[in-house]
Order: sequence, then C-alpha cells, then structure tokens
Amino acid sequence: MSMHTEELGRLLAVIGDEDTCVGFMLGGIGEVDEDRETNFMVVERDTTSDQIEECFKKFLKRPDIAIILINQVYADMIRPTVDAHNLAMPTVLEIPSKQRAYDASRDSILKRAQSVISPPERHY
Repeated sequence: MSMHTEELGRLLAVIGDEDTCVGFMLGGIGEVDEDRETNFMVVERDTTSDQIEECFKKFLKRPDIAIILINQVYADMIRPTVDAHNLAMPTVLEIPSKQRAYDASRDSILKRAQSVISPPERHY
C-alpha cells in the first residue's frame, strides 16, 4: 500500500472492459503501489475466466481495497466465486458494461438483500 493510500483510506478496485476501466481511471481511482500491483484489471477478448477469478481473489485478500467493481458479464463468468463472497468488506458491486445490460436478477448483493427484506411466502 502506498503512503498516499495509507493517508487517505481504502481503494476501489475495478475488473472490467477497457472502457469501464478507463472511465474509472479518468475519475482518479487508478493506483500502482510500490510492488507494481494495480487496483484494476482490464479484461480483453483473450482473458480467461481463470485469470478473472485469480484477480478477483487477489483483490478480496488485499487489505487496502474496500470496494470491488466488476462488470456483470465478467462476474457471471466467475459466478460461484462472486456468490461465495459474503463479507461486508470488500463490498462487491456488479456494474453494467457495453456488452450486456445490467440484470438485477443476477446480482449477488441484490439477491441477498431480497432474501432479508422479502419474507418467505406463506401458503395457507
């Protein structure tokens, strides 16, 4: 973790297509630490689901990351791993991409929230 990060707090991490990552980088979230570790992964056509999962797990373990933003299309590629993460920190937020519109029914956080908010159906 860089001195800058230690002073200001935790980071956002992004796993997304080039447009998504560039947009967030222009917004100022990009960081490279002393070990040359970044807080983003640009997913390209030849990126495998194993590579996405490896990066996702690496971000989960980093103590300087508070939120992981991931394009839903890539979250779907590693759905069991995303759904298995049930800790509050880092929070995992699925976001839309150019390839596919956001589908709330697939979002792991919304599924958990609905199960807490919506009582089970009662059959009389």
